[in-house]
Amino acid sequence: MTDQSPEYFSGHRRSGWIRLRTITTVRWIAVIGQLTALLVAQQILNLSLEYQLCYLAVGVLVFANLIATFSFPENHLLSESENAAMLLLDLLQLCFLLFLTGGLNNPFSMLIAGPVTISAATLTMRSTITLACVAVVLVSLMLQFHLPLRSTEGFILRIPNIFQYGNLSAIVIAIFFSSLYSRRVTSEISSMSDALSATQMALAREQKLTDLGGVVAAAAHELGTPLATIKLTSAELMEELADKPELYEDAALIRQQADRCRDILQSMGRAGKDDLQLRSAPLLTVIEEAAEPHLNRGKNLSFNEDITQSSEGRVPIIQRHPEIVHGLRNLIQNAVDFARENVWVEADWTKDHITVRIMDDGRGYPPHLLGRIGHPFVTSRRTENERKQRPGYEGMGLGLFIAKTLLERTGADLRFGNGNDPYAPVASHHVGRGAIVEVSWPRDKLEMPLTEGLMTAENPIFKP
Repeated sequence: MTDQSPEYFSGHRRSGWIRLRTITTVRWIAVIGQLTALLVAQQILNLSLEYQLCYLAVGVLVFANLIATFSFPENHLLSESENAAMLLLDLLQLCFLLFLTGGLNNPFSMLIAGPVTISAATLTMRSTITLACVAVVLVSLMLQFHLPLRSTEGFILRIPNIFQYGNLSAIVIAIFFSSLYSRRVTSEISSMSDALSATQMALAREQKLTDLGGVVAAAAHELGTPLATIKLTSAELMEELADKPELYEDAALIRQQADRCRDILQSMGRAGKDDLQLRSAPLLTVIEEAAEPHLNRGKNLSFNEDITQSSEGRVPIIQRHPEIVHGLRNLIQNAVDFARENVWVEADWTKDHITVRIMDDGRGYPPHLLGRIGHPFVTSRRTENERKQRPGYEGMGLGLFIAKTLLERTGADLRFGNGNDPYAPVASHHVGRGAIVEVSWPRDKLEMPLTEGLMTAENPIFKP
């Protein structure tokens, strides 16, 4: 397997998802908040500030918003550079306004972390680090360089130096912590969204293959009547054209081809009906179907049935959901990919549960990833020797996630583990010592009602 793609976390994909309208809307909210704070300071608190410069700073933000609104359509998607430039402008405008209103003595100085947090959620790591460094430099300068807050009596309103240094430390910590937290959460949400999309695509493909049999059977049925008409008409033409050999041969050819189409549709109809019957099938037949693409990949794929005595004693007839077939197929593929020589698939059932186990003789799952298996984009780094053995294999860690998601939709419970210590000396190749996946369903959620002609345990379809 391969590591998580660094390009995924770089933010290149997310940087083009933000509309201009979103940024301008947030800016208008910021303008309203800044104007409200200035009016309260001027009319209620009677603070002595450079109000002309303060309103000029707010006007710059208003002017930038108007230019953006009239220059681009509202649904315009901002590029990486455009997003970075707009956030940098917001940061500079906010810092200038804080410089005019007391610097770190102003309780609103914590808002400096806002643009950097937005950058962490939407832009690349390089843009975020650049913006964070600019913010740290500006907030450090404001510790010494700022216009004081004055009351109408001329008193300077300031907090003790120790609290100013505390504010500086808190802002710097908030910048980096909120950025890291925001980036991590956004990346997790984005990766889960991509993985679920891949799961839906896999399920849709399997569903189309399942439904194809029904389409074929319906087509064979519908085309039967026009073909019968063509055959009847061609027979009448042959009778009328018996004295015209050249036209008689053409009519005979039409009837011959109609018979051929009939034979083809009959075979297609039988295949379609067979596929429709597999909407319910014996458990072992479904497992065999899931494993079929991986039978000839150079590994020994062995099937074993462990029939536990139950009240029925029959092989369960289960619903042949596309989720089950595709999920088990992904698990078997993963076992075949990483097995040394052998893969074992076992099935057993009791009165209450149906269980399938897939085991291999590879190195097993890395112990430090066992608790995270089944999450999207969780992969392990391959050794150089493994790369040489399978040079074309590059995975994103979605296979197990897709399998787990699809199987859990059918009510299954999955457990991942290792046969023993994956770093112990290699034992006999007959011993299942590598990865183990156990899939278990409540029997009442998976089994179809009993019908005539079911396969029983005395007539197995699976041979070890």
